[in-house]
Amino acid sequence: MTDVMINKITENSDRVFFPFLGDGGIKIERTAFTIPGLNVDIYWYGLLIGIGVILAMIYAYRKFESFGIDSDRATDVIIGGVIGAVLGARIYFVIFRWSNYVSDGKILWKEIINYRDGGLAIFGGVIGGFLVGGLICKWRKLKVAPLFDIAAMGFLIGQTLGRWGNFFNQEAYGSLTKLPWGMTSSKIMNELAGLYPNTPTTELIAHPTFLYESLWCIIGFIGLHFYMKHRKFDGEIFLLYIGWYGLGRAYIEGLRTDSLYIGSTSVRVSQLLAALCVIASISLIIYKRLQLKKAGGYQFFYETELSKEQIAESKEKYSQSSKTKLSISQVIDSAFENQTDLDDEDNEDDEDEFYDNADDSDEDDDDEEDDDE
Repeated sequence: MTDVMINKITENSDRVFFPFLGDGGIKIERTAFTIPGLNVDIYWYGLLIGIGVILAMIYAYRKFESFGIDSDRATDVIIGGVIGAVLGARIYFVIFRWSNYVSDGKILWKEIINYRDGGLAIFGGVIGGFLVGGLICKWRKLKVAPLFDIAAMGFLIGQTLGRWGNFFNQEAYGSLTKLPWGMTSSKIMNELAGLYPNTPTTELIAHPTFLYESLWCIIGFIGLHFYMKHRKFDGEIFLLYIGWYGLGRAYIEGLRTDSLYIGSTSVRVSQLLAALCVIASISLIIYKRLQLKKAGGYQFFYETELSKEQIAESKEKYSQSSKTKLSISQVIDSAFENQTDLDDEDNEDDEDEFYDNADDSDEDDDDEEDDDE
């Protein structure tokens, strides 16, 4: 970067620049919009995560029946899983940044529950979401493995969009780079200057690691979507997701400058966990396939009587609900029709009374005329 470029970046703190691609910069704001009347700011980070959850649910509901999952029961799992993911993401972050939430020996509970200032870790979200979702699966008598397959695809959708929230917050970027797509901003330069004090200001350009992870997740989603019909057993998509995401995260985490560490060590907790995910994924897939080879085949959950019974029961409930709604509608329509008939009868009676009164009036007039004569 030139000195002129550095001055431009410093003067435009609301812009993110890609110096090797041009000097225009992209104007960004943390706030997407403000709710009128309430003056509550909606941040891009939360908005994008919300959109990701909605898209993931749409995708999931289109896949449930083909995996043998009763969508009615699965709704409970989704609600619980989302709550578990949010709580897990926060708890994970707080645990590994505990020193930020303790002051003079006192725990800063208000800061811990303050989500709006950031502090969510995706690995905690994955752990919390699948843990709570799995428990609800047991409660609702759903097969865990096929539901986790669909949930894994939903996580990839959410992660693809959610990482762009980091872009709007100008966070989760990587170490120094000279690659053409390197990014920087006034905020990023100030933070990098503290991490690399001996580096010239002209070289304070970072890896856009949020972009790397977003692209990695969308590639994984596309690949697993097309492989889905060729899966060998329930739970394979989930294991492939864990392995795929772990492989990419293990590398990307090594580039980041804001990693969570295990205690005072130099071990990045997310990088270690990502590597373990890859090992566990490969090991379990190999083990399961060897088992299937010995067994000579596999029965998917959607082929079982339990799955068919659950789906049939759900459809029957829906059918009865529709009939009930129809009956209520018919009662309401009938009531309106009866009221209309009563109104018509009242109108007819009023008309008859009107004409009768008119006839009586005419007769009285005739009598008066006769008397005059």
